[in-house]
Parts: sequence; C-alpha cells; structure tokens
Amino acid sequence: MLRLASTGRLASKASSRSATATAAVFTRHLASSATEASAKSLYKAPATTKLFVGGKFVESQTSDWIPLINPATQELVTKVPQATTEELNEASRVAADAFKTWRKSSVLTRQRKLLDLQQAVRHNMDRIAASITTEQGKTFADAKGDVMRGLQVVEHACGVTDYLLGNHIAVAKDMDTFTIREPLGVVSGITAFNFPAMLPLWIIPLAIATGNTCVLKPSERDPGASMILMELCNEVGIPAGVVNVVHGANKTVDFILDDPNIKAISFIGSDAAGSYIHRRGTANGKRVQANLGAKNHGVIMPDADKNHTLNALAGAAFGAAGQRCMALSTVVFVGEAREWLPELIERAKNLKVSGGFEPNTDVGPLITPQAKARVEELIQSGVDQGAKLLLDGRGVKPAGYEGGNFVGPTVLAGVKPDMRCYQEEIFGPVLVCLEAEDLDGAIDIINKNRYGNGTAIFTRSGAAARKFQTDVDVGQIGVNVPIPVPLPMFSFTGSRGSFLGDTNFYGRQGIQFLTQTKTVTSLWRAEDVEHKGASVNMPTLH
Repeated sequence: MLRLASTGRLASKASSRSATATAAVFTRHLASSATEASAKSLYKAPATTKLFVGGKFVESQTSDWIPLINPATQELVTKVPQATTEELNEASRVAADAFKTWRKSSVLTRQRKLLDLQQAVRHNMDRIAASITTEQGKTFADAKGDVMRGLQVVEHACGVTDYLLGNHIAVAKDMDTFTIREPLGVVSGITAFNFPAMLPLWIIPLAIATGNTCVLKPSERDPGASMILMELCNEVGIPAGVVNVVHGANKTVDFILDDPNIKAISFIGSDAAGSYIHRRGTANGKRVQANLGAKNHGVIMPDADKNHTLNALAGAAFGAAGQRCMALSTVVFVGEAREWLPELIERAKNLKVSGGFEPNTDVGPLITPQAKARVEELIQSGVDQGAKLLLDGRGVKPAGYEGGNFVGPTVLAGVKPDMRCYQEEIFGPVLVCLEAEDLDGAIDIINKNRYGNGTAIFTRSGAAARKFQTDVDVGQIGVNVPIPVPLPMFSFTGSRGSFLGDTNFYGRQGIQFLTQTKTVTSLWRAEDVEHKGASVNMPTLH
C-alpha cells in the first residue's frame, strides 16, 4: 500500500441598467488575468451574507445564522442567514409582481440584457472564481472553469429566439392555428455546493430569456458567487425583482416547495434531498427537475491510447477533489488493460494536494469535516470488504493547511459490485477499480448500477465505441472524453437513478421546462378587409 504525499507535480498534467453602468462593470475587473498569488485579494466576503430581493441587497433580520468556514483553513468566511418567513414571502411577492411586466417584455429586450450579462460575467471571472476558491475550496484554475461552463449557458441563452419560435399552419380558408411559447411565472433554483457559479447559471439565464422571474437558493456553504452574479444583474440593468436570492437550509427549501407563486423548481444535489424535493414539489403541482447522485464508469479497452487514457482518468477521478456529479469515480479495466493500473497510481501519487490559491495545486479540500469523515469511512469500508488499497490519501496535511478537510487521491482495486464503496457515491478523490474480461462484461456492470449520469469508453476501435454507446444505459457518454458534460446547445441528460423529472437542464429541454405552449386558432375573413392608404415610414421594432 502506498501512502500519498501532499506535494509533487504530475509530469504530464491530467486533462483537466445603461451602457454607462454596464461599462463600469467591465472596467472594475479585467477579464481573467489573475494568477493564484494575486487572485486571493480579489474577493473579500462580507461579515454577513445579504439577501437579494427587489434589486437590493438586504440584511436579514434572522436570529439563525449559518457559519461558512473556509474548507482549506477552517477560518470563518461569513455568516449566512436562515431567511425568516417574512423575508421569504417578500422575495416570492416581489418576483410575482415583477413577472407581470417582465413577461410582456420583448425577446429583444431580454436578449440585450443577456448579452450585457455575459460580458459582465466574463470580465468578472477572476473575482467570481476567487470567491469559489475561498468558500468552496477548489483550485483557482478549476474555479475559473466553473465560471466558464456557466458563462457558456449565458452565451447560449442570448440565442433564445430560435427556441421560442412557435408553429403555424393554415387549417381552413382564412383560418390559422399557431402556437406560442410562454413563460410559467416565478421559477426557483436550489443548487448544490460543488459548482457555485455554474449551477446558478444553468438556471438564471434561461429564466430571464424566457420571460420568467426567479427566486434562487444557492448552497448555504458557498453563496458568494451567486451574490456577485446579483451585483452584475443589477449593474447591467436587469429589472428589480426579476432575479432574487434567498438563503437558508431546510426551512427555505420547504418554503420553495410549498409557495403557490413558484411554478417550477430546478434542483441539483443529493439523492435524499432530490427525492424529497421532487415528491413534495410535484405533489404541490409544480414542475420539478432534479439532478441526483452518480457513479460514473470509465471503460478502458486494451487498444486505447495509454498516455491519453491514464491522464484523463487521473484528471476526471481526482480533479475538484472528486466533488463532481460527473467525476469518473469508477474504472473498469477490460482484459490486459488491467496492467496499466501501476502507471495510473504513479500519476495519482504526484498530484499536488494543497490550498486552492497555492500555485500548481491539483487537489483541494473537501467541503466540510463531515464530508471528509464520510469519504474516509467509505475508503475503510472497501478495505474491510476485501478491496486492495493501492493508494491511500487519508491523513494528508499540506503545509500551511494542516487543519483543512483534505483527502488525497486514493485508489481501491479488486472492487466488487456488492461493496459499499461501489454502491454509494463517494464524492471524494477516490477511484474504485473493477475488471471485466470483455466489453460485454463492462457494459453489464454499468447497466446493473442504479445510476445513469455519465460514462466513458477509451478505445481506438470505432466498432467498440459504437457498440458501447448503443448498448450502455446511461444518459451521457464520452468516447475518449472522460467527463462528457454537454455544451449548452444540447441538454444535460442524466438518466435512471441520477435524474427525477421529465425534462432536463438547459439547452432545448431547459427551455421546454421553463415555458408552456398556448395554441390559438383564429378566423379573419378575407371579405372583412377594409382598404386604407399605405404607410411609407420605415417600420421599427422595440
């Protein structure tokens, strides 16, 4: 058994309101130029995190505050309020009032706001990323990737016009039937801690684009990125009440589930919370889409490009400290590909574990001490059930961050499908390794697992890749791509035990989730036309 060091480098890195107001956003922070050393100073959290209601940052009157602790240093960053019932009701009321006018805004108006917002996010990327590293712990480089993947949704939402087109047909003489895609009303997002910028940006831009208003509840563990996004919404002129942010834990979630103003809920998080939210939300007549847990398998064929495959595995398994719903947390070695395992361990051993602002850090801390304890307990369960602990990341204490929630890259081999470390989503930098004699055996392992978020195959064979993508029962498939999260012109299509709902996040499905179809049949008789003089003025659109 190898004990992981807390330093080192991977030799070949794993693939890892007005125009004036808008201009002020762009000049305050230049786009993505900070280094790890300078980025730390870009974000200073307030002593207390504010609510954002009706275009204003509001100090909560609560007596119930949730401490937000830096996961690398264990220092208090800020205190997050459990919003009071009165504050939650006010956010709902404001959003409902704003909807009355926002729903009547033209698609061109909404598109213009999104174009300004995407530029504001781009020019504030380093500041948002610094908030993520401070509050969530991921490396600064990975935090910028978090922002970028959310920004891509904003950019795609700018092209919403095509997605809002209806259908039209003449059904009889002078009679037409056509469809109109309309917003639902107030919608809500309840987001997880692991992507503090990307997940809110899965929800907010499409809500704005489709004419809805939004009440967002970011994770109480790292709401700083969402609050910066609210600053930017204000400064580019998104009307007050269109987007609102409330904070808290179970009480806030239950309010969202029960509030009659809220028509749809988007959730990303754990199985238990997602199942509860889907059940209670739908019982209250709301649309609910819920992304849940995952156990994503990487299938390694003997003919794969070894160097590319091993680097992809190391990055996808251990990047973001394994706290990704699309982390490649399970590998199935087919046939003699099992002989590559020692080389994979060497790559994992050399990954640097440290604070996210430290240069060249590969693996940051887990979000809480409780998360660390759970990961370590699942590692031990694997050992107790007969797995071989080939690389042990427990006990890692990076210099200067000895109190942090760190677990280093860990590799368990000889894992069987009935072991807890395989059955449960670990959500840490732990790779569990299984073996199969052939591709059919690997596919059988994956299809028997209850989750269906993502999977990947590494091979040089087009025939093997085609068989895999046809036969495997998983919603998102990579071919020589370790983390196949679709870009926003598609939708995030996790399936089976990884998703509850009928319509997935972002892309065309995201638009469908946030809108409803109205069908109109009209009769305008030709004989009723009254002839009038022509207008020679240039028509204008507003």
